[in-house]
Amino acid sequence: MKKYLQVIRSSPLFSGVGKEEVGAMLSCLEALEKDFEKDSYIFRIGDTTASLGIVLSGSVLIVQEDFWGNRNIVSSVAQGQTFAETFACAPGSVMNVSVVAQTACKILFLNVKRILHTCPSSCSHHNKMIQNLLSSLAVNNLRQNEKLSHLAQRTTRAKLLSYLSAMAQQHSSFEFDIPYSRQQLADYLSVERSGLSLELGKMRKEGLLDFHKNHFVLLQQPG
Repeated sequence: MKKYLQVIRSSPLFSGVGKEEVGAMLSCLEALEKDFEKDSYIFRIGDTTASLGIVLSGSVLIVQEDFWGNRNIVSSVAQGQTFAETFACAPGSVMNVSVVAQTACKILFLNVKRILHTCPSSCSHHNKMIQNLLSSLAVNNLRQNEKLSHLAQRTTRAKLLSYLSAMAQQHSSFEFDIPYSRQQLADYLSVERSGLSLELGKMRKEGLLDFHKNHFVLLQQPG
């Protein structure tokens, strides 16, 4: 656990919590550290959880899957970020998404009930953590709204431009990396991979952008 204290402190959930407080709070929150192999399931649709997860290393995907195995990627969760807090905050709620290890990863699970209810020892900064949890829920809601704006576009090109524009704004740069492989990007935008790859090739030929794997450079404003 000590190896990842800096990652934990950098997590938005622990924003404003002093270095000397983290160890005591992890004990109070019943912290549990677990390793997962690439492509393994951390949670499955239909599960319930009383704990949220913090990604200590690697990354995970939030996905929706239907009965036939068709996958829609909801979001990617990187090191230091949290997941499953919405379900953990609603006791007994059944998860309608799965959480899958995008890479080999290490996850820290925290009991949300211990966050929402002040412990007998009245840890300082406890109220700050409650505020951070609410902020995290709000950020997740904004991410979902952003994705809906991409999916509302009518064509594959329009969806791509909407997503890439949002990524450029997020990075404050015309050059950036995206957190998805080509298939994962297609799953995120709910389009066929072949159509997405074809459209990217056309946009490159037109001088709109350049890319290599998950690295993109926006070159000019589309007409």
